[in-house]
Amino acid sequence: MTAEAPLIPRQKTSSREDQPHLRREISLLGLVATAVAAMVGVGVNILPFMVQRSQPGIGRWVPLAYLVAAVPAVLAALCYAALVSAMPRAGGSYVNVSRALNPFAGFIASFSQWFGLCMAMGVVAYFLVPVIRDLLAVAGMIKASATLDLIVPRLWVSLLSIWLAWLVNLLGIRLYERSVVLMAAMTMVAPIIMTAAGVLSSPQTSLMKLRTADMVPLPPVAMPRMTLAIFLGTACVLFSSFIGFDAVAQAAGEARHPGDLARAIMIAIGGVTAYYICFTWSVYHAIPAEYIYRVSLVHDISAPGLMAPLLPRWLSLTILASVVVAIIKVLPAVTMANSRTLYAFSADGILPRAFSRIHARFRTPPYALTVTAIVASLCVLGCNLAGDFFLGVDLLVVSMLVNFLLMAGALLKFPLVNPDLHKQITFLKSRKAQVSIAIVAILLLGALLIVQIVSDVSSTAPWYLKSTTSWIVVMSAACVLFWRFWTRLTGKELDPRAQIFGDLPPE
Repeated sequence: MTAEAPLIPRQKTSSREDQPHLRREISLLGLVATAVAAMVGVGVNILPFMVQRSQPGIGRWVPLAYLVAAVPAVLAALCYAALVSAMPRAGGSYVNVSRALNPFAGFIASFSQWFGLCMAMGVVAYFLVPVIRDLLAVAGMIKASATLDLIVPRLWVSLLSIWLAWLVNLLGIRLYERSVVLMAAMTMVAPIIMTAAGVLSSPQTSLMKLRTADMVPLPPVAMPRMTLAIFLGTACVLFSSFIGFDAVAQAAGEARHPGDLARAIMIAIGGVTAYYICFTWSVYHAIPAEYIYRVSLVHDISAPGLMAPLLPRWLSLTILASVVVAIIKVLPAVTMANSRTLYAFSADGILPRAFSRIHARFRTPPYALTVTAIVASLCVLGCNLAGDFFLGVDLLVVSMLVNFLLMAGALLKFPLVNPDLHKQITFLKSRKAQVSIAIVAILLLGALLIVQIVSDVSSTAPWYLKSTTSWIVVMSAACVLFWRFWTRLTGKELDPRAQIFGDLPPE
């Protein structure tokens, strides 16, 4: 930090002239790009194919599992859109649930989200490296490509990507928006090419080309049979691909026009759902699921890596470069969203004031950004130590299912808890529609959470590598943090519900 641009603590005052504040500069395009950037990356380029390893037997049913996972995701998006239209403030789910349901529920929802998305950042950074490896291999840089399968180079590349995302966010929301919009536009190249190639390819011809290109012998194993448990487990894993639209709500305090928030959420979730299903169907049409399953047992795989042997070299390089950008762009979007959660905690007094300090020049919260990057870096270390990433994915799924359930509960109880704010809803105004969507969302999201927990608890992994126990340990520590905050306020004879959580935070 420089002497010319000191950090100034955010004070709870309505004077916009006396203090630095978050700038309302993100356009509708920037909000949509933020959601797309947070969703489209590892979720579609890697998970639908690596899921063959974690859910053996799913085979060619992946596109249908995507469709099933999309239903609760879209319902959760509707709940988010309705709530954020009434409460356009930084912090998203924290502000929404704390004002519409309960302060403690709001903290649990958003801390769960923050923790899960930090895990997601680590997983994304960890899986960026195999795609760079495939790019170098197709470019003919075989030795450099092989180096990235080693632990130390993979670790350093992953950590560098996280801290570059931190720097982009630190330097201001304008740079962030321009970077994310540009990268989102660049990433449209690969999906178009791979979808077209998948639709036009013959499975028999593709298999011959793939076998010719294989440099590593594949294990001669048969793919297990698909069961209902495998299908539902796959839907839970793929549900994580839709997580990211909530980044729009986290950035609500910086939207140029608050009415754009709900529109951005629905545009993003609708477009991404259609894309996921079409894209995965086209790849599984071109490449037999049995082959993908066997390759996943040998090493980490990605869609461009699978499709590269079917295309001319220049096209393979194009799609791999595009997908590298697609994965990188997730990191600044999620970093921005997660830092605003810590900012909102600090603004209400749950965390120290440092987290809501705004840089006088860049108008960004540097301490909140830095802590988010540190936790994501720790997840990268965990992925490297474990040699896998599915624990991070499972933690993300559990965390976000809890978050989405509480958001749906907030929409259901909103008019009873805070009738004045409820009247400010501008999206999904019909109370009957709100109740119907919230109830169905709770039922479907609850069912997915049960499936996820049962699958996790019944696994053979040690307790410390189970997502459920890890989530409980982290959230127990979070509960202690909130309890200390609440008792401190009530000890001062304050009424937190009325004096802090009865209205929206100042901008």
